[in-house]
Amino acid sequence: MRGIGMNIDIIFKNFLKEAEQAVSENSYNLWFSTIEPISFLDDKFKAKVPMGVHRDMLSNNYIDLIDKIFFEITGKKIKIEYITEEEFKNDMANEDEKENSLDIKEEWSTNLNPSLTFDNFIVGKSNNLAVISAHKVAENPGKLHNPFFLYGKSGIGKTHLMHAIGNFIVQNSNKKVLYCTSNDFVNDYIGIAYTEKGNESINYAKNFKEKYQNVDVLLIDDIQFLVGADKSQQEFFYTFTALYNNQKQIIISSDKSPDDLKKIEERLRSRFMSGLPVDIYPPDYELRCKIIKDNIKNTILEDKLKEEVIEYIANSCQNDVRFIKGTINRLMAYTAMMVPKKVDLDFAVEALKDYLSVNIYADNSISKIQKVVADYFNITVNDLKSKRKTADITKPRHIAIYLCREMSDEGLVKIGARFGGRDHSTIHASAEKISREIRNDEKLNAIVKEIKNKL
Repeated sequence: MRGIGMNIDIIFKNFLKEAEQAVSENSYNLWFSTIEPISFLDDKFKAKVPMGVHRDMLSNNYIDLIDKIFFEITGKKIKIEYITEEEFKNDMANEDEKENSLDIKEEWSTNLNPSLTFDNFIVGKSNNLAVISAHKVAENPGKLHNPFFLYGKSGIGKTHLMHAIGNFIVQNSNKKVLYCTSNDFVNDYIGIAYTEKGNESINYAKNFKEKYQNVDVLLIDDIQFLVGADKSQQEFFYTFTALYNNQKQIIISSDKSPDDLKKIEERLRSRFMSGLPVDIYPPDYELRCKIIKDNIKNTILEDKLKEEVIEYIANSCQNDVRFIKGTINRLMAYTAMMVPKKVDLDFAVEALKDYLSVNIYADNSISKIQKVVADYFNITVNDLKSKRKTADITKPRHIAIYLCREMSDEGLVKIGARFGGRDHSTIHASAEKISREIRNDEKLNAIVKEIKNKL
């Protein structure tokens, strides 16, 4: 097997062993047992899978599990790339062709994903301004909206839009484009410190500067991860300044607005604000339906999926485009196994029951839960936060706290602060009380389920 490092066989054998324990036998046989390792170099694991549906399933539905297993085995964050059997054969053919060529020129790697373009970015009210602005930046790099700062929640299309800008510029100009994440930037900068002193260190620093400052367009994804990396922030400031002064386009994404990046240096935040910051909002219902319909084109679902299923998925996946795509991939895999004539609502509910039941409530906020619980019991949110201990207030308060623990990602301290400044031990006790009671109290269990449905 070409390009395999010394420990790849041991690492991959351990990976499969852990995966087999973590998923069902059917899932393991269908998705994991078909993986074939190709290479494991520089913390990058490249593997071959039979078809595109395998790559989509592993990348979208099992990414967290795979990252966790590799980290436990290697102690490092491993980047994973999947290629299909057909792509592997083409790569081998191209590699042989290159080896036989007498005039080979090393090409600049943009790190762009060529499949992420403006043409396949679905536009709606929630992202229309961002898309229009992105087009203008792509058509006039370095001359308009510099820097261009995209921000919004994870999974709503920021990275896709950045790649679309980069691909448009590459296709319509001779400009040198580089896409990277803030982690890539930090890791490259840290590499300078780990090289031995002398010519090697000097060359590494020179190559670093050449990579990031000798470009026409620099796209930096997830800038928020520069928090805590003070020296890297300083180096990024120098890089930003050099590019900006030479009228090179800078495009940045973050999960927060520039003004909310409090732990990023003030001089950087002010420069981020000096261009055009644009917020991308979570997709509305109409846009979610468009995304679903676009993602089932030319798949086994296209002629089988009923409109009621599209509505079901659109209502269930309200804030995350990646989650919508993961849901479709899961439904597609289930359809491939069961081969129904039509994919109706009953079939979809059965196919997605474990998936949606785990993920559908993940984005509920404390304030949203408080409002729904208060409305259900015909009290106010202030009642829930108050010190009142009457039964008509105490029970709803305990239920609201329990739901915050179950259906949000917030910790005990933050939940306590949002319930009138209660300490974490009180929050824990309240949540545990309801957790115990619903096991034996059918009426209470029914109430909690009804509130969950309302959420």
